[in-house]
Amino acid sequence: MHYVYVLAEKASQRRYIGLTSDLRRRIAEHTRGSGSRSTASGSWRLVYYEAFADKQDAATRERRLKHDGRARYQLMRRIEGSLAGQE
Repeated sequence: MHYVYVLAEKASQRRYIGLTSDLRRRIAEHTRGSGSRSTASGSWRLVYYEAFADKQDAATRERRLKHDGRARYQLMRRIEGSLAGQE
């Protein structure tokens, strides 16, 4: 499986969109500060993910979320409760 995921930084409410084949390992890396330059500092939490059987489908979705403002806006509206910290 391949995963497209969204992290939120607790203090600043920054968001990070990523792609991985091992979601647990990747989240642990972000939590330790070794995930990416964008998530090197702060307290990040997983707020959303999508699973794909095909890597290319996952990569296409990640690219769309990162570069298509409308797609990103629609997703953020859909998960706004999770972004606010509601369960």
